[in-house]
Amino acid sequence: MSDEDVMPYARFDSVEGLLQRGRGLGAVRALEGPLAAAPFVYDGIRRDWRWDGFDDRARYLAGLVRDLGLSPAPVVELLAGDEGQCRRAAEVLELLALDDCDEAREALRSHIREGAHWVSVLESVSGLWPLDWWEDLGEVARARIGGEPEPPWFTEPWTRFGIEVQRPDPGSTAHDLTGLAVSELLDLLAGARPGADSKVEALRELSRRDPVEGLIPLVPSLVTPDGRRPLPLLRRAVDRLGALAIPAARLWVSDEREWLARLGSDVLADHLGPEVIPVLLAELADQWRTRAWCGPDATARRLARFGPAAAGAVADLRRFWLRTPHSYERAAYLEALAAIDPGGLDYAHTESLWDCEERARLLGVVHAPDHPQTLERIAALRNDPMETPDVRAGAEVRLAATTTPCSP
Repeated sequence: MSDEDVMPYARFDSVEGLLQRGRGLGAVRALEGPLAAAPFVYDGIRRDWRWDGFDDRARYLAGLVRDLGLSPAPVVELLAGDEGQCRRAAEVLELLALDDCDEAREALRSHIREGAHWVSVLESVSGLWPLDWWEDLGEVARARIGGEPEPPWFTEPWTRFGIEVQRPDPGSTAHDLTGLAVSELLDLLAGARPGADSKVEALRELSRRDPVEGLIPLVPSLVTPDGRRPLPLLRRAVDRLGALAIPAARLWVSDEREWLARLGSDVLADHLGPEVIPVLLAELADQWRTRAWCGPDATARRLARFGPAAAGAVADLRRFWLRTPHSYERAAYLEALAAIDPGGLDYAHTESLWDCEERARLLGVVHAPDHPQTLERIAALRNDPMETPDVRAGAEVRLAATTTPCSP
């Protein structure tokens, strides 16, 4: 979902709204009332409630289908929907199959044999399932691929099946500038018309090296041909400069070019001392006032480095953690709260064990208190075949470090 969509989110504290946002509390409350929550779980697959593509929902929704004892049949039916519905359904079903749901596994194999969006489904399962679950579909793939408008892009599983894939344009390969001296890279960036691609590669190379102060005076000129945006990788190269860019950034913030003013503001926010706290507090407050769901995580991280001195941010950070539909950013708010005002976060870390986002679950695994419920949940994460490797490994470490008995 994006800000151009018209689907309104339900209240942040309702089961429906919690599930739309991927909150851990939504999963907990759904488990307390499976029949009432079931329509909202299925709706989360039928419609895309993510704020943008960085948000994760597949494991969250697959876990709810399994843990609530819901039938996968309504999810299977969505394979016949539009491309987005099919993708969301396939992502849930391929995870359920890992948890020994034969209906999910056979539905996806059937779609590969006969369904409209079989190419993306086959590519997806080949990256997640054991080889012997899909390798026998090679004959089907070879028979069907001729009906597609163009060859596929991904290597797997097509080359395994002897099917030609699209190759990138040889002309788009990056220039290798590793042999150039710093002075030569700066000359390339300062050249009148050396080509934008070459400048980008020079920025890429500089971002790998020790900070180069000679880049600073060139920054305002490193723009796309239309002059409206910075060149790709410019921000990465400037980040490499660290505090060396502060004097120039003080000038950039007053520039009429929005991108340069923003860059200057970010440099100052990242590297100035406590004097920047009021600016960051005002920025976070404005982001909350305008419900700017994309971007406050960066403000939160900058405030977090000041610890308790940034206590004025706590109220807004809590609001963002509770209400944001952009689940990808939720962990950053919790991390900032822990750095600034760690008291009273046991509930948030415990809830995070059921969160849709991997980073949030990892925070829960590390910081949730040693209560029987939390340790039972951590054990479930360790043993869950649908869970990510990092979460399973983190859960194993946490359980090995505790002396409190928990479920095997």
